[in-house]
Amino acid sequence: MRLAREIARHNRLYHDRDAPEISDADYDALVRENAELEARFPHLVRADSPSTVVGAAPSSALAKVTHARPMLSLENGFSAEEVREFVARVRRFLNLAGDEPVALTAEPKIDGLSCSLRYEGGALVLAATRGDGTIGEDVTANVRTIGDVPQELTGAPRILEVRGEVYMSKADFAALNERQQASGGKVFANPRNSAAGSLRQKDPDVTAARPLRFLAHGWGEISEPLAGTQHEAVDRLRALGFPVERLFRRCESVEEALEHYAAIEHARADLPFDIDGVVYKVDRLDWQERLGQVARAPRWALAHKFPAEQAETRLEKIEIQVGRTGKLTPVGRLTPVGVGGVIVSNVTLHNRDEITRLGLREGDRVRVQRAGDVIPQVVENLTREEPREPYLFPDHCPQCGSEAVAEEGEVDVRCTGGLICPAQRFERLRHFVSRGAMDIEGLGEKTIAEFLGLGWLQGPADIWRLAQHRSDLLGREGWKEKSVDNLLAAIQAKKGFDPARLLFGLGIRHVGIVTARDLMKCFGTIQALEAAATGGNAQAELSAVEGVGPVVAEALHDFFHEPHNREELADLLAVAQPAAFVSTARETEWTGKTIVFTGSLQTMSRDEAKAQAERLGARAAGSVSAKTDLVVAGPGAGSKLKKAEELGVRVIGEEDWARIVAEA
Repeated sequence: MRLAREIARHNRLYHDRDAPEISDADYDALVRENAELEARFPHLVRADSPSTVVGAAPSSALAKVTHARPMLSLENGFSAEEVREFVARVRRFLNLAGDEPVALTAEPKIDGLSCSLRYEGGALVLAATRGDGTIGEDVTANVRTIGDVPQELTGAPRILEVRGEVYMSKADFAALNERQQASGGKVFANPRNSAAGSLRQKDPDVTAARPLRFLAHGWGEISEPLAGTQHEAVDRLRALGFPVERLFRRCESVEEALEHYAAIEHARADLPFDIDGVVYKVDRLDWQERLGQVARAPRWALAHKFPAEQAETRLEKIEIQVGRTGKLTPVGRLTPVGVGGVIVSNVTLHNRDEITRLGLREGDRVRVQRAGDVIPQVVENLTREEPREPYLFPDHCPQCGSEAVAEEGEVDVRCTGGLICPAQRFERLRHFVSRGAMDIEGLGEKTIAEFLGLGWLQGPADIWRLAQHRSDLLGREGWKEKSVDNLLAAIQAKKGFDPARLLFGLGIRHVGIVTARDLMKCFGTIQALEAAATGGNAQAELSAVEGVGPVVAEALHDFFHEPHNREELADLLAVAQPAAFVSTARETEWTGKTIVFTGSLQTMSRDEAKAQAERLGARAAGSVSAKTDLVVAGPGAGSKLKKAEELGVRVIGEEDWARIVAEA
């Protein structure tokens, strides 16, 4: 289930949002792992298995289009043996004689956005993206701006859907990014994202200003055959005026196809566009018809993917970067080396365990891999047997000197500095003033960044000292007397505030607003909580609080154990002066009960719903268990609703919940 969810998430990021987080090679590895698991355990195959899904359902504002014939995906192969096995499967399926030749076509697999062009009576009437293979997006107006796409055809079948890739050349992509940077616009990560984002614009004028191109490689619905073979049909598309890749070839045998694969791979860096493999198709169209398809891909085609590109170099230095959440991430500085046409000088080392696994030390000779457009990674340490001292991962934060620890069962090492760590300062302050925490009106991200740059904010306590900078602030652009006084009044209004919100605002790992309230109900003040967390029996005392387990107890101990945090907190409590916790809950039939909210709530926010539950004396939990008393499910409720039904937990809708609140 975890693997399927992860693949589905990456599908949405790639196909629908044009914002992939991982390389094509890493995605292919996930899909392959899923396929292997399904082959071994067929009874576990899900109805929404990634092996049956093509692309991702479109969710943009563009109109939806149902394809006359599905736009299928392709099965992948990663070795010559898998290609030979593909041809062997074709032979077995068609029951061919051993000496019967199986001709294939071979062409580069362009890394672009799949698009279908529908012509009726020779006129372009519709252009659509692939979407989930069944339903795509209407991009007709945008496609009309692409010079490679014919608007009228002569001598074509009455109905003809031409399928291919919309892409952006490497040179055009570089020039576009230069223009975007100069004008302050969005800089794209790679040509594929750039092409996809450009094609899916609401305004065709934006698309027209982008250097998009089109290459045809197939067809969908068609009123009469183009030819009897794949290569003749592609020649016909070329004759009709569609661009076709010049490296498209007919190969008489699998060995000839593999030779062409090697030639394309050799020419890869010099091609004007990005490719990630070679596509083979059975040449005879009558055989394609007999072979048909499996759930998401035709049996008559295979994508032979390129291996991730690699090179050897020296790991000169290991540096530790501290993220906004305190995570310590090791980054390797390399002797610059060319990998796949790009000069690489930095490499991700992921975490402490990865360094240990590879036995990495500064000065090692390493093999690095650049898969797609993500930061490269080390795949092999070529000198790990050389006798040298191992690299010691830091146990203190390089930014603030606080202890750096990994929770039990986790690989990530995190700084415990929290409030005083400069690397975490912005994110901590943004969280502290957010609506769920101190809810300070007017102190948004832009303002926090401005005050940090001026040196007025070092920690949360400095928020209540901003009044000292009133005259300086009035002299700054965008600040008038009314806006300054409104901000200072909003800050002053939070003095003597709810300590549970302040505790939540500290950003202690695993301490959400519900847990913060549970802790304040037990200890009354943050000072009393601090005393318990730093006492000799901290783990037991904290774990005894309802809703607080050993993981939360450990996080609290780590936070209060750090002297810097205690000093900063003392300063904060002195200026913010939070009151002792007073529960607003009243005695009702729901007192002591556990309620879970799931799905999209239509009439209130999730925070408001949780607050309502707490006023009824109930506890709003984040997950369903046998101890759950009620689940309130809105539209889109998924796994939590399913688990509630399995456990026999009472489930109601939002309207029923509103009646409970009104009548309590």
